[in-house]
Amino acid sequence: MNKAVFFDRDGVINYERGEYTYLPKDLIINEGIIPSLKKLQEHGFLLIIVSNQGGISKELYTKEQVEEVHQYLKDELKKHEIQLTEIYYCPHHAAFENCLCRKPKSLMLEKAIARFDIDNQSSYMIGDSERDITAAKKLGLNTIKIEPNENIEKYIHKIIIPNKQ
Repeated sequence: MNKAVFFDRDGVINYERGEYTYLPKDLIINEGIIPSLKKLQEHGFLLIIVSNQGGISKELYTKEQVEEVHQYLKDELKKHEIQLTEIYYCPHHAAFENCLCRKPKSLMLEKAIARFDIDNQSSYMIGDSERDITAAKKLGLNTIKIEPNENIEKYIHKIIIPNKQ
């Protein structure tokens, strides 16, 4: 089985601006993300983003715009030899639809776990909101809750040390 670290996007991977990030020019990678992802990748972790993107349902932006932002992010990370395993996002918003994928529900995580044969007990979710943590705990993932835009470098040893083999 594989081990993985799941990340919320806005506020963890990139700067939470207080408004929707749907244009590449607005995506600012948070301090510490590059070395953290690199170290996790070197220790054999799959790197997976799970993100609520309710602005699609609100018709504030399109799926194509979200995918353009995600391609920009992948391209920036590739410059540092970092390969994201996958990016899952929920296009729904609770005010308009009831879905199974919007965190704090866990369908995005469940899909990744099944698809990539992930061992929940040796995997983690890093999020900046309670809904991220709730979704992960439903599936028995280890969790790390950070403040929005916090540098995650200081938490990486908590993931790597217990998983050393």
